[in-house]
Amino acid sequence: MKICRVLGPVVTTIKHPTYEGEKLLSVQPVDGIGAPQGSSFLAVDRAQAGQGDLVLVLTEGTGARQIFAVGDLLPIRSVIVGFVDQAVVDGVSIPIEAS
Repeated sequence: MKICRVLGPVVTTIKHPTYEGEKLLSVQPVDGIGAPQGSSFLAVDRAQAGQGDLVLVLTEGTGARQIFAVGDLLPIRSVIVGFVDQAVVDGVSIPIEAS
């Protein structure tokens, strides 16, 4: 799992049938002080997140398949599964509000 900041929605007109009715968001992983770390990626939203939210993203295929309960043919790897209300790393709080 990764802690990420939601960058915003992604709109597609043509997509795999598994994505029908699902909200896609662009997310940016953050480090221990809330700064961007690494590359942004897409995640299916199962938590009703919005731009600027700090979220918990499941980034492992088997876990995603269990959430969607559709077997082994799921082309989804990243799923937003919750919000981060507080995170402390080495005694320092990660900023929850987007800067």
